[in-house]
Amino acid sequence: MKGPQDFLAQLQSQVGQFVPDMARAARDDFESHARATVMAVLSRLELVTREEFDAQQAVLMRTREKVEALEKQVAALEQDRERLDKS
Repeated sequence: MKGPQDFLAQLQSQVGQFVPDMARAARDDFESHARATVMAVLSRLELVTREEFDAQQAVLMRTREKVEALEKQVAALEQDRERLDKS
């Protein structure tokens, strides 16, 4: 997946091909505003990097494993208690 910088670079090269040199200032102004707009939209999306996502996924998996182990321990303790209550 292309990142925002790749998208902006592609947009910049396409704009550069179609805008004549005498309008360079207008093109530069458009590019800076387009870049700022795209970056503002992306920042509001609260995106995370793949590394951050993978790290959080690993934490979640470890947490799930711990919860499952604790659930088994609680079930075993409940069974022991029921056996003791019956005797």
